[in-house]
Amino acid sequence: MDFGFSEDQELLRDSARKFLDAECPTTFVRKMMEDDSAHATELWKKAAGLGWMGILIPEEQGGIGGSFLDLVVVLEEMGKSLMPGPFFATVLLGSAAVIVGGSDEQKSTLLPKICAGELLMTLAQAEKSGRYDAGGISMQAAAKGSDFVLSGEKLFVPDAHVADHIVVAARTSQSSSPEDGITLFLVDAKSPGVEVTQLKTVDMTRRQCHVVFQDVGVADSYVIGEVGKGWPILKRVLGQAMAGLCTEMVGTGQRALDMAVEYAKERVQFGKPIGSFQAVKHKCVDMMVQVENARSLTYYAAWTVDENVDEAGQAVPMAKAYCSDMCKTVTSEAIQVHGGIGFTWEHDMHLFYRRGLASEAAF
Repeated sequence: MDFGFSEDQELLRDSARKFLDAECPTTFVRKMMEDDSAHATELWKKAAGLGWMGILIPEEQGGIGGSFLDLVVVLEEMGKSLMPGPFFATVLLGSAAVIVGGSDEQKSTLLPKICAGELLMTLAQAEKSGRYDAGGISMQAAAKGSDFVLSGEKLFVPDAHVADHIVVAARTSQSSSPEDGITLFLVDAKSPGVEVTQLKTVDMTRRQCHVVFQDVGVADSYVIGEVGKGWPILKRVLGQAMAGLCTEMVGTGQRALDMAVEYAKERVQFGKPIGSFQAVKHKCVDMMVQVENARSLTYYAAWTVDENVDEAGQAVPMAKAYCSDMCKTVTSEAIQVHGGIGFTWEHDMHLFYRRGLASEAAF
């Protein structure tokens, strides 16, 4: 593999950085934390105008037809800016399931609207067990003629409160193998029987929701892929999503490190910048090593996902495990470097720490 990015990808990174610096400062992030939805339609439309929603979507459906590595450079910059809203849920979960397993009709109907910023999606998998493997899916979908009826509940569904459609993983049959009998359904979030409740979590820049499905009817034309064979699609989507989340965590960790180093150079104590003291130097170096290790693991994991090779089954969980520890530790250590001011609500470091904690728990 080539660890270097192409010239076009570096240009994409630069444009993303400039856009987010202008449109998504921490003052905006704080505003979204207080917002009922944490979703700013104006920012969403501007991001759609840049083509971000369609990076993974083929050109015939209105997208850019880019690679996963193209998306990686944007996600890393989003992690640095803590971009709020349903981008992750829509692009890496909901629309990704349609791209991987959707029918031609589903793709032609949904994907152009996603590219245009007119449609929001998410994916509902987790249940009370908290497991993200096939065995954690127990919600039932009963056949009713050629259609299905969904009953059950899903937890920690990202940004379901603003989603237009929810991709729901449910069990249509029982088998000795938990990977068999899982079906993915495309559910209109406004359907009768769908009840969405926002959950209070540590990171309010993205909302997690509890979704109840009470006898929700779904036509067979809204099945993604084949009935009972949804797990391979879901597994592929989860691999992409976890690799994408790792990329965001690298960006978040890098921004926290940069802020800590900058403060260590400026803060004077005993007549010297605190960065001149050995204890602070060691702390910053340890943070840098963790960020760089996480970046290497993440870029490799992203490459395996992009190439859809077998190593992704190991590379992605390895990157997620390391990045989870890195992001939580580095943002915490950055608060320590800032000293007392780092613990205040007015300082921005806690925003990065909160994102680190939320990302650690995800998937």
